Amino acid sequence: MNYNERAEGSFIRYVILHYTDMPTGQEALARLRDPSSGASAHYLIEEDGQIFRLVDEKYRAWHAGESFWQGQRDLNSLSIGIELVNLGHTHGYRPFPDAQIQALLALLHDLQQRYALAPEAFLAHSDIAPLRKCDPGELFPWPELARHGFGLWPEAVEPVSESENIPSLLARIGYDTTTPEAIKASEKAFLRHYHPERLEAGFDALSHARLAALARMATL
Repeated sequence: MNYNERAEGSFIRYVILHYTDMPTGQEALARLRDPSSGASAHYLIEEDGQIFRLVDEKYRAWHAGESFWQGQRDLNSLSIGIELVNLGHTHGYRPFPDAQIQALLALLHDLQQRYALAPEAFLAHSDIAPLRKCDPGELFPWPELARHGFGLWPEAVEPVSESENIPSLLARIGYDTTTPEAIKASEKAFLRHYHPERLEAGFDALSHARLAALARMATL
């Protein structure tokens, strides 16, 4: 059901977070279970915190699609995919309920322990597919996750050196900067994740400094 073997020699390095972008969790669950949809995820988390396990972790679920991170393009073979029930930008995007986030945190803790994942292993779908995707979006509570060790969140920022231009910093972190279009999309994905207040206005000095601080923190 919408999965296959992971690529030979691959291992789980990342956890990719998505939203369902559908009117109800039931509809999302049905789609992820439908063999004709061509989409799946390892887990789906309802707004009330109920967790559905859809694909065994040993298999390659089809959640990332065409993607790029740190030079890798088959992110499905290298990751666990988690869908969060949310109306998304298509149907009326809204904050994620606390019960859902608490269930997510418990699941992430389990995954982190079992796969020895570093904090920077926890990514947004929009980070790895910025030309196509915007989930889980600017309302997702990344700072809260980072406080629990899931994802990086640069609090302190320092002056940016002349060599630390935005494309080079994005590339150091892992974003796709292979084309001008990818750079533009990756800039927006970064803002959506790390400085959502500037999502529409674009980079300012704080955005740039936060990007540089994140690049210094990354160790993967």
